[in-house]
Amino acid sequence: MSDDQTGQTDKTIAGPRPEPLRFFGTTWVDHDGGYGLRRAGVAAGSLAAAVASALVLRFAYQGLAIADVGGFVNGLVVVMFAVCTAIAFSRTWQGFTRRPADPSREDALRSLKAIGFIGSLLAYFVRSLTEAPGEKLARAEYETARAQYEKRRATRAGNPAARKRTKRK
Repeated sequence: MSDDQTGQTDKTIAGPRPEPLRFFGTTWVDHDGGYGLRRAGVAAGSLAAAVASALVLRFAYQGLAIADVGGFVNGLVVVMFAVCTAIAFSRTWQGFTRRPADPSREDALRSLKAIGFIGSLLAYFVRSLTEAPGEKLARAEYETARAQYEKRRATRAGNPAARKRTKRK
């Protein structure tokens, strides 16, 4: 271990490195560095943001009511936000457990997820009650990469680190 300019020790580990998660960095690996407090903060923050967002949408709906645009438009707006919120929730939730099969399709749904942002915030809240959002997927990928690395390292023929040193006479 070596000290860098910030006074922190640099833990260099050979092999693959864990993927940092938003708001958590790599604290999800060993659940250290204030992991529990971060999870509580993310849960509280995402729930507060969802409540604030719902209030903003309520004011927007009241603006439509004041403008007297009609029942059809009011109903259409409610249905649109409900459908977009459901899509955003399900896509965000799926993103915590598996990588998207078609990234271009996810890009195409970005506008729907932006309209239904409350669903994404609620998915983030619910997931952060049990783990860091995306931790399960990142942990599975990291453990797979570590196992593959160890297997390659152990079976490699010319690996000097794997050889036992013999004393010369």
